[in-house]
Amino acid sequence: MSLNPQISDWHGRRVWLVGASTGIGLACAQALRAAGAQVVVSARNPQGVLDWAAQDAGVQWRVLDVCDAPQVQATARALLAEGPLDMVVYAAGYYQAQRAHAMDLAQMLQHDKVNYQGALQVIDAVLPDMLARGRGHITLVSSVAGWRGLPNGLAYGPTKAALTHLAETLYVDLQDRGIGVSVVNPGFVATPLTAQNQFTMPALISPEEAAREMLKGWAQGQFDIHFPKRFTLWLKLLRVLPYRIYFPLVRWFTGL
Repeated sequence: MSLNPQISDWHGRRVWLVGASTGIGLACAQALRAAGAQVVVSARNPQGVLDWAAQDAGVQWRVLDVCDAPQVQATARALLAEGPLDMVVYAAGYYQAQRAHAMDLAQMLQHDKVNYQGALQVIDAVLPDMLARGRGHITLVSSVAGWRGLPNGLAYGPTKAALTHLAETLYVDLQDRGIGVSVVNPGFVATPLTAQNQFTMPALISPEEAAREMLKGWAQGQFDIHFPKRFTLWLKLLRVLPYRIYFPLVRWFTGL
């Protein structure tokens, strides 16, 4: 059953992707543009986006630091002055592996600022216009790392858990207001963030494959877009295990 309106025709749709200069965000922006959408890409650093934007009038670049609340509001106002946003994708992310015996509070707070508070800033900036129009779609890129507590996830995992919870609550509140909400929960994707991992990542996929899965999820009207299924379905099983089984299993599987 579709929980959201199904989106398969992107022609004429305007999408703002926040945190999309590399990785999943950039690959998704490129896939959406190829499907006919008008895309606006924002992040702190342009990296591979400026050359692309210079060659295609359907691509815009707007510099944005999601931790700068006034800049988020000003950027959203400028974009909305040019026309409505049919979808906003929050893909900004920050990740540093951390364990409790080496807790770094500053790093933990930075995770919260980018991964969670940044999403709140963007939603606050775009939601009033969507409510006034009675249409639009908000997508939050979370992670399977937020499904249950995992080693090395002390700083990252809780922010992604919060993001998933936020998406669930937004959906409950907005489903009868004409606004779609979806949460994207990727497994391991080959991005600059995951490149720092010092272990073999199971079921590792490319950003391009992740983008294809996202477009497939939107086309099917999914709320929870998770991939690759050969990995995420096992993790969903872990979510329902009692702690007396889950904790020893995680320790055995990770060796940590």
